Amino acid sequence: MQFGYTILYVEDVTQTIAFYEAAFGFQRRFIHEAGDFGELETGATALAFSSLRLMTELGKNPQRASASAPSFEIAFTTADVPTAVQRAVAAGARLVQAPEKMPWGQTVAYVADLNGVLVELCTPVAGA
Repeated sequence: MQFGYTILYVEDVTQTIAFYEAAFGFQRRFIHEAGDFGELETGATALAFSSLRLMTELGKNPQRASASAPSFEIAFTTADVPTAVQRAVAAGARLVQAPEKMPWGQTVAYVADLNGVLVELCTPVAGA
């Protein structure tokens, strides 16, 4: 078994991928011609997006993300969390928590993407 990808349900796949390119520097892998599914190059595990409309058509009951009441978060590691936060906010992310040094040595900040997804920007965990 191998973890292949995470799919976030969003209103507009193309707009969301453009946001992630600008806010976090990822490159798009592809967007399906219908515009309801796309993926980003993020390393060994891809980050994918599917439209809420498509999931509804497929019989699912997708819920919109909420950074104030998250049921999950995605995390991106970086050596420079403050700069990453500035870039994300400049691209339209909403600051949720400013960078803070944790007792275990990691620096952590949170932003909300344009869909309300909670995104952790953090330094790698020491020893990981």
